[in-house]
Amino acid sequence: MLLQWSKYAQRLGDKGHKIMESLLLISDPKLEGTTITHELPNDSTKIEFESEKLELLGYLRGKLHNHDITIDVVVNEKVENKFAFTPLDKYNRLNEINPNLELLKRTFDLDI
Repeated sequence: MLLQWSKYAQRLGDKGHKIMESLLLISDPKLEGTTITHELPNDSTKIEFESEKLELLGYLRGKLHNHDITIDVVVNEKVENKFAFTPLDKYNRLNEINPNLELLKRTFDLDI
């Protein structure tokens, strides 16, 4: 289910629907039986998600061959996105993703 969820998000991103892509990837959905529970940080993101939910549901039902699947959206204001605003924040985030960045920085004596 998570694989198909991610593929759908990637597909939306490729089409230029970056907001919906980020809403899908903001947290990992949880599957309990045939109900997928997805947490979003506030009501406005829930409204945005709800507008696209039927297309996602149709995609998942088809790919997972299970037409009993439902999606339940829960607002959890504790869900946070970590945004990198300063160059140091961006560097640290990229270094988490790829530790070889530190080697590149040291090899070429680069500044942040």
